[in-house]
Amino acid sequence: MAKLSFPAQTSREPAAKDAVEDFLKRRKKATINDVAHLAQVSKKTVSRVINNSPSVREETRDAVNDIIARVGFRPDPQARGLAFRRSFLLGLVYDNPNAQYIVNMQMGALDGLRGSGTELVVHPCDWRSANFLEDIRNFVESQRLAGVIILPPIAEDRDLLALMDQLDIPYIRITARSGEDASPPIHAQQIVSRDREGCRQAGAHVGELGHTRIGYVSGNLAYPSAHERRAGFDAGLAEHGVKIAPDLEVPGDYSFESGYAGARTLLSHANPPTALICANDEMAAAAYRAAFEKGLRIPEDLTIIGFDDAPIATRIYPPLTTVRLPTRDMARIAAETLIQTEGTVKPTVIIDAALVVRGSSGPASR
Repeated sequence: MAKLSFPAQTSREPAAKDAVEDFLKRRKKATINDVAHLAQVSKKTVSRVINNSPSVREETRDAVNDIIARVGFRPDPQARGLAFRRSFLLGLVYDNPNAQYIVNMQMGALDGLRGSGTELVVHPCDWRSANFLEDIRNFVESQRLAGVIILPPIAEDRDLLALMDQLDIPYIRITARSGEDASPPIHAQQIVSRDREGCRQAGAHVGELGHTRIGYVSGNLAYPSAHERRAGFDAGLAEHGVKIAPDLEVPGDYSFESGYAGARTLLSHANPPTALICANDEMAAAAYRAAFEKGLRIPEDLTIIGFDDAPIATRIYPPLTTVRLPTRDMARIAAETLIQTEGTVKPTVIIDAALVVRGSSGPASR
């Protein structure tokens, strides 16, 4: 009797490989069902892998992740939110004229969310609008947000913070003044920057250089940062017995346009400043333009100081002496804190600001 023989059992890998290649040829957007079919597992198993469930064997997890990577599958945050009865979306809410500041905050938040499966939804708003709170409520509820990062100046709005509490949504405020210093105190998760200390260092630097005729373009006084920065500059200058000249202070709102208008006014003065302090780098860059139009050399004729250490600080010439505030790190920490909070309020995080001396500051010329 002839002995029957059967072909040796082979791995499913070649077949799976062929199936993936066939799928890619169809140029179809991959769904969770496609991943489950190609990995030869259930949809529930794929979902568990996506959400890092410990109940999946390592071999199965690796196989599913391999398929996900090869077909370019991206989980839908809204669909995941429905399945797990919570959202995988984090909101960033702001009303701020400084474009670079907002970009830094967005990039920082994305740094903090990378690999977490949570996505960022950015929402500009109008703090002065009669519909401000209604707009925020609609945004939070329609997106079913897992948390919200609130940027200055609206991080100081008590009604907004009360709304967040009412909606029972985790949030974190980024600010230059701690809630504990407010009256009554603000009890919320917060990232607080020490603007005052960095500006004290900058003021002391200007005083050390021998400047006595000092001009100032302020920040928007609706922002706590404007007051903190001014107090810091004043303290540093006072260490050398000098102060901002009363007739050389003009308002700004952290925008290039306000910095340019303010610098032009100050540099047109009958007795102009030898040093010009600006409450942020955007306005300091505008002061460069005003100085150029007046035929002034930096720093030989005019010292210029900024705040933020934004990318523009090293792109203009001479490079700008400024106070470095790690805004990107602040947003990263805020995002990481929110997705790891799990209902507990974490302590206040303090972020230091520090002076960076570059080519725009020099000894007084007169």
